[in-house]
Amino acid sequence: MTIDSVTQQAYADFSRARGKAILSQMQNFMNTDRDKLLSFHDVKDILKPRNQVYMGNRTVPINMVAGSEGRYHDFNKYFLPRREHLRQRWQKVDEAHIKDIILPPILLYEIGGVYFVRDGNHRVSVAKTQGVEFIDAEVISLTTEINIKPSMTIEELTYALIAYEKNIFYNETLFGDLTECWDLNFSSPGRYDVIYNHILVHKYYLNEDIEEELHFNDALVSWYNNVFFPVITIIREQWLLVHFPGRTESDLYVWIIKHWDFLKKKYGTYSLAKAAGDFSRKYGQDKGKFKRTLAMLIGKIFRK
Repeated sequence: MTIDSVTQQAYADFSRARGKAILSQMQNFMNTDRDKLLSFHDVKDILKPRNQVYMGNRTVPINMVAGSEGRYHDFNKYFLPRREHLRQRWQKVDEAHIKDIILPPILLYEIGGVYFVRDGNHRVSVAKTQGVEFIDAEVISLTTEINIKPSMTIEELTYALIAYEKNIFYNETLFGDLTECWDLNFSSPGRYDVIYNHILVHKYYLNEDIEEELHFNDALVSWYNNVFFPVITIIREQWLLVHFPGRTESDLYVWIIKHWDFLKKKYGTYSLAKAAGDFSRKYGQDKGKFKRTLAMLIGKIFRK
C-alpha cells in the first residue's frame, strides 16, 4: 500500500470505530454503565488487593483487557474511541499495524483474571478493532480472591465481592445453620466483618456474668435472638426500609445500632425504637415525597 492509501485506510478505520462507539452509547443510554470502561482505581478500591507481583513479559488475550488506569473516559467497554481528539494518535498506531510494524509491549495490571492498561490504550483499541486476538504486554499482577469477568460493571463487581464475603462469613460462623437465617444481605462490602465484631462484643458482655468461657456459637445465637432480630422487628413494624431505597434490613440494622449508641452517649437512656425512628427521620427518604409518589401511582392504576 502507498503512504496515501495507508493514511486513508487508518482514517476510515478510526471513523468506523467512532461510529461503533456512538452506536454502543445509543444502545446503552438506559444503562450507561454497560458502555463504560472499568477504571482500575475503582476496581482496586473495591477489591483492596493484598500485594502485587511483577510477572514480566507475556502474551495476553486481548479480550481479557477489561479496563484502564487513566484513560477509561476516552474509550468505551469495547475499547472503541469515545472522543474525536483521539483520532491522530489512534491513526498513527493503526498505520503501524497496517504496515506490520512491531510496537513495544503495552503495560498492564492483572487483577482477578483480567487486565487493565497502564500504558498502551490506543494500541489495545486498534488491536480490538482489527480483530487481533493476542497482544504482547509487561504485566504486574495484584492478588485478590475475586474473579472478574471482562463484561462486569462496577455494580456487578461490588455484588460479586459482597457474595464472596457472605459465603466466607456463613461458612466460618455457621450462621445459617445456627439461626436458620439465610438472608443476611448487604448493599455494600465490608459489613460482614462488622457483624462478626458485633457478635464478639456481645460474647464479651455475656462472659462477664458466667465463669466458663461462652462458646462462639452460643454467643452468635444469643446475639441473633436478643440484638439483631429485635432491631429487624422494629424496622419492619415502622416500615423503615421504604425510606431507604436500594438498602437491606441488615444495612439498617448496622446503621441504627450505631445511631442508637450515639444517642445513648449523648442523652443517656434512649429506647431502641425511638432511635430507629430518629435515624429514619434524619437520614431516610422524605416521607411526604414517598406518600405523594405512592398516591400518584395508585391514581394511575385506578384511572386505567
